[in-house]
Amino acid sequence: MIEIFTVEQAQQTILTRKPFGREDYAPKILERTAAIFGEGVSPQQAVKQIITTIENEGDPAVRKWSALLDGFEGKEFAVPQAEIEQAYADVPIDVKNVLNESARRIRKFHEKQPISSWISGEMGGQMGQRFTPINRVGVYVPGGTAPLPSSLLMSVIPAQVAGVSDLIVCTPPVADPLILAAAKVCEVSDVFQIGGAQAIAAMAFGTNSVPRVDKVVGAGNLFVTLAKQQLYGVIGLDGLAGPTETMLIADSSANPIWVAADLLAQAEHDVQASVILLTPDKGFARKVRCALTEQIQGLSRKKIIMQSISNNGGIVITDSMEQAVELANEYAAEHLCLSVADPQFWMDKITNAGGIFLGVHSYEVLGDYVAGPSHVMPTNGTARFASPLSVLDFVKISTVIDIDLETRKDLSPIAAEFARIEGLTAHAAAARLRMEDPSEL
Repeated sequence: MIEIFTVEQAQQTILTRKPFGREDYAPKILERTAAIFGEGVSPQQAVKQIITTIENEGDPAVRKWSALLDGFEGKEFAVPQAEIEQAYADVPIDVKNVLNESARRIRKFHEKQPISSWISGEMGGQMGQRFTPINRVGVYVPGGTAPLPSSLLMSVIPAQVAGVSDLIVCTPPVADPLILAAAKVCEVSDVFQIGGAQAIAAMAFGTNSVPRVDKVVGAGNLFVTLAKQQLYGVIGLDGLAGPTETMLIADSSANPIWVAADLLAQAEHDVQASVILLTPDKGFARKVRCALTEQIQGLSRKKIIMQSISNNGGIVITDSMEQAVELANEYAAEHLCLSVADPQFWMDKITNAGGIFLGVHSYEVLGDYVAGPSHVMPTNGTARFASPLSVLDFVKISTVIDIDLETRKDLSPIAAEFARIEGLTAHAAAARLRMEDPSEL
């Protein structure tokens, strides 16, 4: 079921990366796009149509696209507060306990993040940085085949810890009760049942129904991500999330049954999900493949898993652990699991990964739900330069510059000379004026 590759084979197939927007789209996506938007219309062009009409028309355009794409015929996008309260009341007590305990750990983790304004008098006057929360943030929570209340918790709570006072949530119609229950746990009252690119555009421009936001966070499908890409600059973004991906590095000390289970858990997300095992042990690789074959039989999303693994998964036999680490750093996975005898030793050699899961007890599913860090992490190799969602995504940093008189006297000639070097005469004149007049005015 899962193929075993040499390093050379893997580098030509499952370890390759395509820049976002240049990948080959699945035939079903192209067929549906053509059926709705016309033959020859690309997903990018379809999203552009949605964005343009919502910018120009507001709510009527949102209603049009919601009906056409999601079959939503409701008049109101906003979910009534009473419905949110009822959704929470209706979930079983064990579900309430899960939601609340996950929320508690997520909040506790993010409250540890050191973010504070600072001022120093060591450079002549007062110099520093001031942190202020973003005013209004929109959170997109996927619906689809598996609604994810965990994504609401993982996106909303870091924003609340950062001090964002105005949060709205968009999720595809009809809003899933578990997502509404998660909103209640976080005390978020503004939930809109709008999905896809139309949700991102509505939050970016604002409509009579949906407030305009300053930043949008949260993963979604292809059309959500394309909308975020096209609207960057109108709004801030957390990143462009692609399909989920997990890479495991394992040696002979690992449990092949557990490793197989971890691969299957991530493969069930999406047919485009990627799960890759790197190991220098051929015998271990065969044991994992056998365990996968046995475990998949009783899983509810077997078809999705099989397609995901067939398209994007595999086991790679490396020459050594050192080579496995080198490949992992090149791949820059969203999730990197070190199922090895000395995970701390090998972690110190990892430079590119969204989340690093150390040892047999820190399996990736815990990170999906309850470990504490946000599970919104950089995908498609962007862990080379990007980070998981955190409190830092919800604050702005302003530099504070308060130069005293003596420092002004010292720095003005340097500034004037630098301006002369660059040929900016007005800059130089502004500095020279301060040199000619030594007063504080």
